[in-house]
Amino acid sequence: MRSLADYERRAKDHFAPDAWDHVQSGADAGLTLGHNRAQFDALRFMPRMLRDLTGGTTALDLLGHRHAAPILLAPVAYHRLAHPAGEVASIRAATALDTTMVVSTLASITLEEIADCARGAAHELARDLSPLWFQLYFQPDRAHSLELVRRAEAAGYQVLMVTVDAAIKRSEFALPAGVSAANLAAFPRTIQRAQAAGGQIVFGTPLADAAPTWDDIAWLRGQTQLPIVIKGLLSPEDAREAALQGVDGIVVSNHGGRVLDGLITPMAALPAMVAALEGKVPLLLDGGVRRGTDVLKALALGASAVLVGRPQLHALAVAGMPGVAHMLHMLRAEFELAMAQAGCRELSQIGAGLLA
Repeated sequence: MRSLADYERRAKDHFAPDAWDHVQSGADAGLTLGHNRAQFDALRFMPRMLRDLTGGTTALDLLGHRHAAPILLAPVAYHRLAHPAGEVASIRAATALDTTMVVSTLASITLEEIADCARGAAHELARDLSPLWFQLYFQPDRAHSLELVRRAEAAGYQVLMVTVDAAIKRSEFALPAGVSAANLAAFPRTIQRAQAAGGQIVFGTPLADAAPTWDDIAWLRGQTQLPIVIKGLLSPEDAREAALQGVDGIVVSNHGGRVLDGLITPMAALPAMVAALEGKVPLLLDGGVRRGTDVLKALALGASAVLVGRPQLHALAVAGMPGVAHMLHMLRAEFELAMAQAGCRELSQIGAGLLA
């Protein structure tokens, strides 16, 4: 097991076939899914030699908190599809590797239990707790969205990440017995679908009517003092609007190619968004990150950090908590080695001049 690709190759044997298809799937023909991986391969490094690497570090200050490296675990639903321990195993691994795991609204274990496990792991390891982030999907009833926010605040989460690009997406996957959205258990069960042939398809249905708008972002900004990060923007105009709305960070993302096929890749969108924001708001990036060199390329184009999605489920399925920890260690080791080989002692030395 020498790369994230090794975990992906072996993971298929540890999933139920329909669950594996769900985890790996992309929208329609899978063009965006493939392009997300290819976006990194198209870039080449032009390193600087004979640089002093004394005291080098990958540490990052982001939204007022220290991160050991600019690598986070993206919010991914239903970790129990990969392993019975689910998010408990993932958060313990992330804590051991001093890495923030963004906990999904659709986690298969409650946000409170996940936060408690993180604190317990930090205590066992006698180290500081990594920053706790919670990802919010707006609920059809704002009162339920606010309840999730209040629960996250009470549980000690320090950042809210709001995903805005997946309110309308196709899914034919039925959760197996024993796996559910634990955080939503107390809410009325509503399944929002487009209508069958002969009626309204998408527009005019509850599915489309409940999609979030900028009004929802403004409302949320008025409800909490926590930093708010919007996940799922690709347009520089949207980036500027987010900054005007008081958003504290943006994840440049096409939802891992799972929503709309033919989207611009995050790496292609990143330079224009960097220019539009002029440093006002930090930009993170996800989609296809599989090697430490991918992280270095994203930072060279202006990202502050990256998020890793599917690989955490691959590693979790193959080897549980140690697998996720090993996956993170490999990715961080690859990134640190790439930084050193490119002549970068700290993150501030990574810039566009590093790319040919």
